[in-house]
Amino acid sequence: MPSSVMPTPRNNSTSSSSSSAGAPAVSTADLRKSYGDKTVLDGIDLRIPAGSVFALLGPNGAGKTTTVEILSTLIAADGGRAQVAGHDVATSPDGVRAAIGVTGQFAALDDMLTAEENLLLMADLLRLGKREGRGRAQELLERFEIADVAKNRAATFSGGMRRRLDLAMTLVGDPKVIFLDEPTTGLDPRSRRTMWDTVRSLVADGVTVFLTTQYLEEADQLADRIAVLDGGRIVAEGTADELKAQIPGSHVRLRFDAIDEFERAAGVFPGAARDDDNLALRVAGETGMDALRALFDRLDAAGVRAADFSVHTPDLDDVFLALTGGGSSTDGTLHVKETLR
Repeated sequence: MPSSVMPTPRNNSTSSSSSSAGAPAVSTADLRKSYGDKTVLDGIDLRIPAGSVFALLGPNGAGKTTTVEILSTLIAADGGRAQVAGHDVATSPDGVRAAIGVTGQFAALDDMLTAEENLLLMADLLRLGKREGRGRAQELLERFEIADVAKNRAATFSGGMRRRLDLAMTLVGDPKVIFLDEPTTGLDPRSRRTMWDTVRSLVADGVTVFLTTQYLEEADQLADRIAVLDGGRIVAEGTADELKAQIPGSHVRLRFDAIDEFERAAGVFPGAARDDDNLALRVAGETGMDALRALFDRLDAAGVRAADFSVHTPDLDDVFLALTGGGSSTDGTLHVKETLR
């Protein structure tokens, strides 16, 4: 999805009525969308607190971009309701546009213009005064560390620099809610981490970020809450830890220094998987504090002391694969094992 939402000129009078205290920054109820016989969204319910990062995960074709397009007023829903920054998407689209910024899958830059000129163009579209527009452009050039190339044409920028400039353009209007639709696709690991730091700084300033991504570590690193979209429906929602806890595979690995303690512990946990070479046991089950306390109480009762232990829980890869029928992707681009070191 390109960053193609036409900005609505900022109107300070709308900000006081945009939302009441405690109201969600984004909410949907029974949101539906179909194209012909294909149902893309089949009743989506969301409630996203202000000043948080929300990540929407799903394989290609699950409806992530369609959700963003509806919430950013690019397309109309077939049914249901949606509000963004206190404005109804269907009845107050101008109010929504004045409150949001959108960065799509492909940077929406004019390659013939310099970085500064791209920002000034956005300021003109938002009808900022000349002095205010130049001040805002300079502030964003410095914030995104592209001030030293402000006079260079966008066509000469690397992928990471283009992404930073694209996001800077999104922020010219000082939006309350930002939609980032797969913003780091195609970026190298260093550029991706730079984008993550930028997202964190935005949220620290009170901005709400709605993120779609196929990089599961990205959601794990950034999101306060995550929803998994599959077949047009939300199949799971919660924090990263809550989602991981739904998937079987949690276990505690216990290692022992002496063979006699290893054997006694194996008697305490007869169902544990043995690693005789390393004198270790893998005890499957819950890994919360209460479960760990009970586990060590059983060892203490048997007079056994472990040399060390480690807790293992499923990661978001496991969650995704379990909840989306194997995480199949129509073009093979799902990054379920992406690691960034």
